[in-house]
Amino acid sequence: MNIRKANRDDAPGIAKVHVDSWRTTYKGIIPQSFLDGLSYEQRTKLWEKNISDQTNTIYVAENENKIIGFVTGGTRSTNKEVGASDLTSIYLLEEWQGQRVGKKLLNQIMTSFLEQGYQKIYVDVLADNKTKQFYQYYGAEYIKTVQLSIGGKTLDEEIYVWNSVEKVIQQSK
Repeated sequence: MNIRKANRDDAPGIAKVHVDSWRTTYKGIIPQSFLDGLSYEQRTKLWEKNISDQTNTIYVAENENKIIGFVTGGTRSTNKEVGASDLTSIYLLEEWQGQRVGKKLLNQIMTSFLEQGYQKIYVDVLADNKTKQFYQYYGAEYIKTVQLSIGGKTLDEEIYVWNSVEKVIQQSK
């Protein structure tokens, strides 16, 4: 298993992980009709754009030259805090969850955040997403709950923060 910086050629592989992991992670949380409507083609275009955007930091985890997970970071337009950025997504294929791949991706993105001068990192997670425990395990602290709509359903989203990038790096080694 290898972790490396994403390039434009990775867009289809990232899109596959994105769609497949949403369908398993959010089953019973997000309306099934929305999940069924997710398209590899549309997500590939999205990831081509995301990878080309120099404000995004994207890493992929691959096994035998196949992308099995990814992590992205970048400062959201709503984040006006100096010295802070956002972990915008981390997804793994279901069969790779619980095998320390997420830990390695988290360590890589946090190392990148530190190199970019960030100390505080925010992450948003759906309240019903069981993987929020992953963030809590690595020291993310709950701040507040907001609401958003996905597929016509209003969902609670929890906002967490890591106040020390160095601590997360140490804990995720």
